[in-house]
Amino acid sequence: MGDRPRQWRRLTAIVAAVVAAVVVVALLPAWWCGRDASAWYTGDPARVHGLAAELVAFEADDDRQRADGSGHELTGMWGLLAHQMTALGLAQVCLAHPEWRNQLAPVATRAAAKSLRPELREVFTTAWHEDGAAVPESSHGHAYLSYPALALGMARLVDPAFPPDLAATHDALIATLERRLLAAPTALLETYPGEAYPTDVAAVAGAIAVHGRATGTDHAAALAHWARQVRAIQIDPGTGLVVQRMGIDGHAHDAPRASGTGLAAYFAGFADRSVARQLATALFGQERDIAGFAAIHEYGHGYDGSGDMDSGPVVLGISVSATAFAFAPARVFGNRDLFTGLFRTTDLFGLPVSSGSRVRFANGGVIGNALLLAFLTSGPEVAK
Repeated sequence: MGDRPRQWRRLTAIVAAVVAAVVVVALLPAWWCGRDASAWYTGDPARVHGLAAELVAFEADDDRQRADGSGHELTGMWGLLAHQMTALGLAQVCLAHPEWRNQLAPVATRAAAKSLRPELREVFTTAWHEDGAAVPESSHGHAYLSYPALALGMARLVDPAFPPDLAATHDALIATLERRLLAAPTALLETYPGEAYPTDVAAVAGAIAVHGRATGTDHAAALAHWARQVRAIQIDPGTGLVVQRMGIDGHAHDAPRASGTGLAAYFAGFADRSVARQLATALFGQERDIAGFAAIHEYGHGYDGSGDMDSGPVVLGISVSATAFAFAPARVFGNRDLFTGLFRTTDLFGLPVSSGSRVRFANGGVIGNALLLAFLTSGPEVAK
């Protein structure tokens, strides 16, 4: 009888140790991978400047490779995306940290100018049998031109030395996109023949709005038309997500999906905060959480499918791209818990590393780092 209390104490101690071990195993990975989330959410200068420096180095390397003809510079759509997002991210950093403007704004301008290079849109030129930037009188949508147009606008907004010839190119590009948008009853412009992407049209609206901020031009009519038609036609009423692909007649060619909605929410933030909030709310509903690690489910309720270039790999319904895109609206609209969960996942799979004063995500490559710079620095200074 005398040994029984000791046995119970020993058993209690063992159970307590097991419970403590389980708790540690469950909580430690989330704590470790989320240790820098707060710093990124609040815009810690060391981390922001470190990732910006990584992209500045990328643009310098790209300049050298173009100059020496090595052929190692990024080309095609990946080059367009890398230079565009670098320009957006660096411009956003300038808005949040004006003291870095002299250093970063010229690089944003160089990146934006490169995003307009003809070879980067060759896939679209081939599909249309015309270069959309060279034929402003065309009745075709060429909505992909919104990507360099938005990059040019953001660089122009922060760079006092923005070149006059580039400003004239920017003005002409915006005038063409605005004319086409106002002429489209559904506010849908084709990216490829027969295919319109609401995400790309959100970038059109963002580019037009930023041009207005940079030049003082009134674009209210075009932006109001776009916002009305987003709500009336481009958002799926059942899920609240934007339809990924549509005809310009407003008929769906794809499902409502989170990757398109997440990127559209980011672009919409430049043009109309209420539209951006509506898209963000639907996107937040796609969150899936496992032990504190958050990710975004690609397809709305009642829909299913596989991954593609827009979503990135889709694993168990989770979209790699949508998960990254969600950083921007989470930060802009103050969803700190989601931002933290997303960062844990990004830290786990993206492998952030520091080298001197530079910060990069090792698994992201140049494009991943450019995207993360844009999304992790999106905030009230950017969203209209």
